[in-house]
Amino acid sequence: MTRGKWLAALCLVPFALFFIVFEIAPLIWVMINSLQSEEFGWGFANFSKIFNSKFYLQAIQYSLEISFWSSVFGIIIAVLGAYSLRRVDSKLRNFVNAFANMTSNFAGVPLAFAFIILLGFNGSITIMLKQAGIIEDFNLYSKTGLIILYTYFQIPLGVLLLYPAFDALREDWRESAALLGADGWQFWRHIGLPVLTPALLGTFVILLANALGAYATVYALTTGNFNVLPIRIAAMVSGDISLDPNLASALAVVLVALMTLVTVVHQLLLKRSYHVSR
Repeated sequence: MTRGKWLAALCLVPFALFFIVFEIAPLIWVMINSLQSEEFGWGFANFSKIFNSKFYLQAIQYSLEISFWSSVFGIIIAVLGAYSLRRVDSKLRNFVNAFANMTSNFAGVPLAFAFIILLGFNGSITIMLKQAGIIEDFNLYSKTGLIILYTYFQIPLGVLLLYPAFDALREDWRESAALLGADGWQFWRHIGLPVLTPALLGTFVILLANALGAYATVYALTTGNFNVLPIRIAAMVSGDISLDPNLASALAVVLVALMTLVTVVHQLLLKRSYHVSR
């Protein structure tokens, strides 16, 4: 038994080294650099500049709004899609799962180019909707357009994460509830949703993190002209006009803090869920 434990611990060494070198060390380096300023030296000057600037506050606001709404729309559609797949017993299920797996990795420049062709100012779908009188104008490069774009790559990821969660819902629970006089809404309110709450919360947090950290797609679509946190961080590290890696580190710390806050709230809600309480 002791030998098995030592062998298991030895197998964890490569993972631990990888985690420290590529996860912990960069985070520590970013946090240290965020406290350095070329003008004021050590201190919180970078954070003071961020929270006293309307420009950077707007970047934080836009990042949160786009991430939140795309995660909400994405998880709603993903729940419906994952539940429908569980109810379908055919080859269509395997095809949709494979398609979702493929499209969940379809991001960056190809995705931005595809949306420009479809929903750009002269996109095929945009022109058809204008000719049909459904819309007067649509700006893909606005906040609304980015929410639609983000929602697209949130849906397949949400389907893949939620699909196994419906295994927790047993068919005999539905039958028992029906025998006791419960309708469909009452079943989902008192049984289905409480059981799925941990999976829904966990998936929502992952979708939120996925959207908050997205860079390649929004950069390719707007050529770096839309004000979100990943764009601002990259502009200060590799921009041609002004370079300020210390301020970029401070913005990265703000981004990490936002994700930490979301994760803490998720854990608090998870502790109160039906699944954990049992």
